Amino acid sequence: MNKTLIMTPGPTYVNEEVRLAMAQPITNPDLDMNFYEFYKDTCGKLKELMKTKEDVLILSGEAILGLEAACASLIEPRDKVLCIDNGIFGKGFGDFAKIYNGDVTYYKGDYRKSIDVEKLEEFLKTNHDFKIATIVHCETPSGITNPVNLICPLLKKYGIISIVDSVSAIAGENIEVDNWEMDIVIGGTQKCLSAPPGLTFLSISQLAWHKILNRNSPILSFYANLSIWKNWYKEKWFPYTQPISDIYALNKAVELALKDDILLTRHESLGKAVRESFHHCGLELYALNGFSNTVTTVNIPEGITYDTLFNEMITDHSIMIAGGLDFLKDKVFRIGHMGENCREDKLYLVFKALNTIFIKNNIPLEDELHKTFINKVNS
Repeated sequence: MNKTLIMTPGPTYVNEEVRLAMAQPITNPDLDMNFYEFYKDTCGKLKELMKTKEDVLILSGEAILGLEAACASLIEPRDKVLCIDNGIFGKGFGDFAKIYNGDVTYYKGDYRKSIDVEKLEEFLKTNHDFKIATIVHCETPSGITNPVNLICPLLKKYGIISIVDSVSAIAGENIEVDNWEMDIVIGGTQKCLSAPPGLTFLSISQLAWHKILNRNSPILSFYANLSIWKNWYKEKWFPYTQPISDIYALNKAVELALKDDILLTRHESLGKAVRESFHHCGLELYALNGFSNTVTTVNIPEGITYDTLFNEMITDHSIMIAGGLDFLKDKVFRIGHMGENCREDKLYLVFKALNTIFIKNNIPLEDELHKTFINKVNS
């Protein structure tokens, strides 16, 4: 089988050092005191990456576990929850809140734009009796980044605890958990950190811990119950057996990210070059503003279907790209330029393949995509 270049918005290509880290010998994590130190060290590196002094936990499960654990642990029956919704994932956060009997109100924004903070502030002036609010940092389906640096302090002004899905943003977009007054912030391994899928991590503020540990009703889960982690290090006890090899890989991935002095500027500059190249060549981006530095979503031009585009990319060029979800299914295609995918050589191959396919299928372009991309990178 030919090696396929995975250029989706997660999972991404895994750095060889990260992959090899998984080959380290395993131990019994419940009995080996050295592993408790290793887990703590990995959490410490994540704190540095997320710019927080608050607690960070690593959970054994893909990032959806982090989202659900935050909702399960914070939300009690009839708690008023504000779901800030300007995309498929933002809206989906409300479903998690409803599972745990939250009283959900949706604040709906334009699905092609980032949240307008001034309008949100006007809404909150007369509608702020919420205990918890959910917000997505990077709306991966639409390629939009929301200004959580402004939204979270606004929520804190009204005493609202924030749950932030930053899964497709951490290590690709700037994040300052403490300075931005964020309560629970969730990340995942398979996105900008370019580690294998399977783990989620999250930071927990003191305000969030207080709510979790002083509930009037029990948390209706064990695996998604954050309270059982509160004294894991002091008691040298894990709630369940840890996935050692995955944590080895995560530790190495975060170490590499912290050593990369141009990590965020590379995402910013190459993300901009990707967007400008599509625009210059006459293709329309789905997003109208708030463009993500980690994923770009492009409207599929007339004359070709997503199935044709996806299949020819795989069959003829050994490159995998992503399509749309929910109402965007078959209407857009997505390029992930996050983590190890955020490299000029890989993106050049994507543009060259797309250029070939569009020409083959008689899709008019105003210029050559791959040559435009190189010009944009060097301009």
